[in-house]
Amino acid sequence: MSETNILQRGVLLDAASLDANDMDFSGLRAEISEFTARSLTSASELRDVLPDMHLVITNKVRLDRQALQNNPQLRLICVTATGTNNVDLVAARELGIAVCNVRAYATPSVVQHVFALMLSMTARLTEIQAAINAGEWSRSPHFSLLHYPIQELAGKTLGIIGYGELGQAVARVAECFGMRILVAQNNKSDRRAGRLPLQDLLPQVDVLSIHCPLTDETVNLIGDAELKLMKSSALLINTARGGIVNEQALLHALQNRSIAGAALDVLSIEPPPENHILMQYKQPNLIITPHVAWASRESRQRCLNEVVLNVVAFKRGELRNRV
Repeated sequence: MSETNILQRGVLLDAASLDANDMDFSGLRAEISEFTARSLTSASELRDVLPDMHLVITNKVRLDRQALQNNPQLRLICVTATGTNNVDLVAARELGIAVCNVRAYATPSVVQHVFALMLSMTARLTEIQAAINAGEWSRSPHFSLLHYPIQELAGKTLGIIGYGELGQAVARVAECFGMRILVAQNNKSDRRAGRLPLQDLLPQVDVLSIHCPLTDETVNLIGDAELKLMKSSALLINTARGGIVNEQALLHALQNRSIAGAALDVLSIEPPPENHILMQYKQPNLIITPHVAWASRESRQRCLNEVVLNVVAFKRGELRNRV
């Protein structure tokens, strides 16, 4: 049986994590004769959904060893993300199931969001909007409200943790704003020129932007000790993964103004419970967005288009984005 024939039936398990009723699925429908997009699929529903499927597309739905073993007809799993920790890769390899991810699809969206957060903090947009809504400008005897001093990015130092696709793209835009760039070492054995140990980088930065993956080595990478090394005027921006920043330590730093502010697109638990310690903190020196740095419409469509290209490559017997 050819690769083309064994991809007759496919399912997208959690379309609502990618599609806000604005995605074009025609590429997938052209490649898979029997294609279904499910809004969300629970673990209990997998038993009924996976049988007879040759292709499974997932963003965050977990595919464990049992699910793969119970469906020997599976040939290809496409993850609509770069990270593939929701798929048992060892089991997939043992069972001869190909797994593909998508890469570099969200770079423009993430970079734009990083600077939206950075500019919101330095231009004090949240506080200024609240002041206008409260009537402060209307009551002012002056044409301009100067209650919330604005800072320029020009001349400031940006520290970057994680200097891959995203970190480098952020650096290029930062240079356009006239910022100086410092790059952290990946680890203690990273001796590349221009890379600084984290403890040397942190005291120098005006803004710290995180772009590294969440691994055993980066869990709680920024904790109480690291935050104490930063300037009291410094800002922290995290659009990577929530567990990289110790949230209790960050809350303490914000409450005590040991750093000026933080802007987060990620938390350690997503979606967060309403009583999450940072969700309960309602001060303007913290901005939280709901893991949407990647989620421009263009970015989401690129992600879907990459899945189509992965499917086409698999049908041709080519290796593309295999993990």
